[in-house]
Amino acid sequence: MGSGCMSAPTDTPTVAPEHHAEVRRLFALVLEKNTRDAVKLLASYPDDFVEEVIELLSPAQRQSVLAALPSDRRQLVLATASPENRRQWLQNDRFPDETIGRLMDAPLAVFPETTTIAEATRMLRSLVARAFVTYVWVVDENERFTGVAVMREMLLGQPGQTLGEIMIRNPFFLSPEMPVMEAMKQAVTKHFPVYPVCDTAGRLLGTVRGTVLFEAQAFELSAQAGAMVGVEKEERLSTSWKQSLKFRHPWLQLNLLTAFVAAAVVGAFEGTLERVVLLAVFLPVLAGQSGNTGCQALAVTLRGITLGELTPAKVRALVSKEALLGFCNGALVGVSAGLGMLIYALLQKNPHAWTLAGITWLAMIGSCVVSGVSGALVPLTLKRLGADPATASSIFLTTATDVVSMGTFLGLATVLI
Repeated sequence: MGSGCMSAPTDTPTVAPEHHAEVRRLFALVLEKNTRDAVKLLASYPDDFVEEVIELLSPAQRQSVLAALPSDRRQLVLATASPENRRQWLQNDRFPDETIGRLMDAPLAVFPETTTIAEATRMLRSLVARAFVTYVWVVDENERFTGVAVMREMLLGQPGQTLGEIMIRNPFFLSPEMPVMEAMKQAVTKHFPVYPVCDTAGRLLGTVRGTVLFEAQAFELSAQAGAMVGVEKEERLSTSWKQSLKFRHPWLQLNLLTAFVAAAVVGAFEGTLERVVLLAVFLPVLAGQSGNTGCQALAVTLRGITLGELTPAKVRALVSKEALLGFCNGALVGVSAGLGMLIYALLQKNPHAWTLAGITWLAMIGSCVVSGVSGALVPLTLKRLGADPATASSIFLTTATDVVSMGTFLGLATVLI
């Protein structure tokens, strides 16, 4: 691996400025699109042109676009890439999505331990003319990653010293199978500009820039809000309305189905609503308040899952905490809601005004407790089933809160009035 980086760069043909400008223009357009639309956009361009655009993409987006290309087109594009890039892109493709292996760039400035500072400096002068180099990666005679040489030590060292003498031994590195979120937790206190990635045998497979790592996490976090209501990660501002319809519509059908469940609960108490019509006025109040309580619990739970703070041992404590918060918030908000019901019932000259106020207070407590617990359990259940815990969590949570809040409110009214 090291010897490949020590060869002098070969002469490359001069490329017209117009070509570079067109590549940059197309690159900017691809950045705004999801993978499917990006592939459609690139379809009419030559293979070498497409390869240049793909090389500019972030590693994660690059692998997605390459994987989405038709097989014959992908082979032609890979054939135009440099041997180092082609080898790295094919290697990255072996690892699952949302792992470090998908984010790797080809390692640059890889030298044996026996390389002197003078030799490394001479070869680096040629290398930095073509690429940005941050660290020098040092390997042993078996190509195993053994250390990192930083530019400061090379500058202060003697020209005849070897990299093995000045390198930092046993450096921190990531594994390619590691999930991005797990890598973020390990790297958050390091703040390195570049992280080496090694396999179980200690061989250097690639490098991941800190900016790429944090961009991947930022994308995952930004996608959570949409995922909770059925918006796919693939959807972007430039996504066509037909594709957006295809992404969103199935979840809206699911949401409609769950809304029918809540409507069925209300229908079961039709007789009570006919006797006490003013109950219908407060149904949205309870549903809205309990829904907000559940969303608060859902947001905290998803944050804990994302940051790795929510271990199995903490699940019971989380559920208990959300139940207690639901009780306290429900009791306090229930006082205001009960007072509102009392005033409204008195204005309507309803003989059960005080009873209705008490029912509103009790229903608010019960619905807030259940919605808080549901906000914690819905994403945890989805995760246990192997699904993305953020996926449509809000839809399932809304159903639970609507059914419980309306069912409790109308059920108490049926029994007590």
